[in-house]
Amino acid sequence: MWLKSQILLLYCITSAVWMAKQLDSRRNFPRGLYSVEEGGSEKWSRLKRSLYPGRSCRVRGCCTGRNDDCTFNIISRAAVCYCDQFCASGSPGPVDCCPDYWDVCDHPVEPTRSDEPWLPPASGCYKDGRYYGEGTIIKDNCNSCKCFQSLWKCSKEVCLVRQDLIQHINSGDYGWKADNYSQFWGMTLEEGFKKRLGTFPPSHSLLNMRETPGNSPPEEKFPAFFAATYAWPEWIHDPLDQRNCGASWAFSTASVAADRIAIHSEGQITDNLSAQNLISCDTRNQHGCNGGSIDGAWRYLKTHGVVSYACYPSFWNNHLEPSGENHCYVSSEYGKNYTNGPCPNVLEESNRLYRCASHYRVSSKETDIMKEIMDKGPVQAIMKVYEDFFLYKEGIYRHSRKAGSKWKTHSVKLIGWGALADKNGQKQKFWIAANSWGKSWGQNGYFRILRGQNECDIEKLILATLG
Repeated sequence: MWLKSQILLLYCITSAVWMAKQLDSRRNFPRGLYSVEEGGSEKWSRLKRSLYPGRSCRVRGCCTGRNDDCTFNIISRAAVCYCDQFCASGSPGPVDCCPDYWDVCDHPVEPTRSDEPWLPPASGCYKDGRYYGEGTIIKDNCNSCKCFQSLWKCSKEVCLVRQDLIQHINSGDYGWKADNYSQFWGMTLEEGFKKRLGTFPPSHSLLNMRETPGNSPPEEKFPAFFAATYAWPEWIHDPLDQRNCGASWAFSTASVAADRIAIHSEGQITDNLSAQNLISCDTRNQHGCNGGSIDGAWRYLKTHGVVSYACYPSFWNNHLEPSGENHCYVSSEYGKNYTNGPCPNVLEESNRLYRCASHYRVSSKETDIMKEIMDKGPVQAIMKVYEDFFLYKEGIYRHSRKAGSKWKTHSVKLIGWGALADKNGQKQKFWIAANSWGKSWGQNGYFRILRGQNECDIEKLILATLG
């Protein structure tokens, strides 16, 4: 009798171990491998399991992912079942899942409700879904805001980038599109006028300068489209970036002079000229990055000359000291063709000085300007800049009245012209101009502006040199 009891106990232990191994091995099969239609021992095990629904997962709890330790021992069956997410392929799922898994673990839990009142909010302010403590000061575009008694108190500066103005232009019928430029974000309109322009209004002597006779043919004799970059592709210099240095007076003058010298020399001299040389060294009645006059810049170019851009790059270049804008790195004597010392940029050997002839005023007549550009190269123009001009992205610019009437003076380089039909089929004529705000602005650094109507005074004062 004792021997029979021992044999029966040994048989039960062996059966339990075998069943546990079988169930464990099935964990290695993909989810949902077994289905109701399958036959054999798996089907029979499932049918037998359903006779013992139990409270396995309700007692054990549910586990996420595949967790082989998330088990419950079914003592009466000498077996192990699982309560992890590996069972979530849908009922009945793998055969080793606990029978109450789908009732307990596979149902979304209703959120717990409470009748207790919400706590009152803490003192402070919210902006764009973020909480700020009392007294916090933040920057909102160009304005400063302080959280005071749970309310924002902000300054009321006019920002250079205005989303409402961008939307107004892009939804209107202005013929051009506006964009949000990161380099202007956070600047006030006054800062934009001061740091991104910098050309003084024309002096009386400049405005009284006699215009050269144009003797131009009628407009129909000109090509419909002309660009100096196509006529002299190797001799016209790309737009530079004056950054936050209010010295368009120097950038536009140096660029027009460099183009004219290259064209006049028939490609013998093609160096770009250093605007920084003018900014730092032309100091007589000039104010560097705080503004200057273009007639003063032209006089300096004639008498002293400037070096190449490669010799004297912009002061923010890595080869110059940060304070370079306020220090003239080159000195020259009247009549000499080279500076008294080496280039500020140690990587450039040639310290040659470039001079140009006297500047002259081109007739403001549209066809006279066209003839001057086509025959001799780009010209310099002075224009009024309103706040919407900073936002120009593409199209033919014209001032939108929504931008207000406040303006400052700027100088640019005109390189050509063209015409396009608008959506109503009307011909819209335009000038092609190079700005000095880098290639990320406008159309690769260029812009188009209405032609023949003196838009923003673009045709009022045109200057050039023979090279």
